Amino acid sequence: MKYDVKDYDDALARLIANKPIRIAKGSKINNDNVSLEAGRKKGSIKSSRLSFSTLIEAIDKADKEQDAITQKEDGELQKLKDLVEHYREAMEAGLAREISLIREMYHVKKLNAKLTGSNIYPLRGTAKHDKENGQSPDSCPSA
Repeated sequence: MKYDVKDYDDALARLIANKPIRIAKGSKINNDNVSLEAGRKKGSIKSSRLSFSTLIEAIDKADKEQDAITQKEDGELQKLKDLVEHYREAMEAGLAREISLIREMYHVKKLNAKLTGSNIYPLRGTAKHDKENGQSPDSCPSA
């Protein structure tokens, strides 16, 4: 029985280009997926058939190339995830510093008012300034 290797070659080319028409995009390149993409049953590519020897070699080569690309993409993705985590931690540290400085400023203003006998001014500015800018007079943070 003669097998038409052209259908399999076309299927392999579509899988390499990641443009399959019968199976899901991004599918692993192997004998079974090439068979299915060619419109045949799983397991129709057999190493015992001499007519498939060149095709099987091409499939193995494409599989190795796909694995190398996947490993490279995984490495790049991990680098990006690490970078996102670094910047998230830096942002959180910056926010913590800001909050700490606001609390410290409040305590200094409270101490200044106690020593001078004057009023504590809100951190956002004077009530008149807040009213002009459409802000509601918020109370200062608690100690």
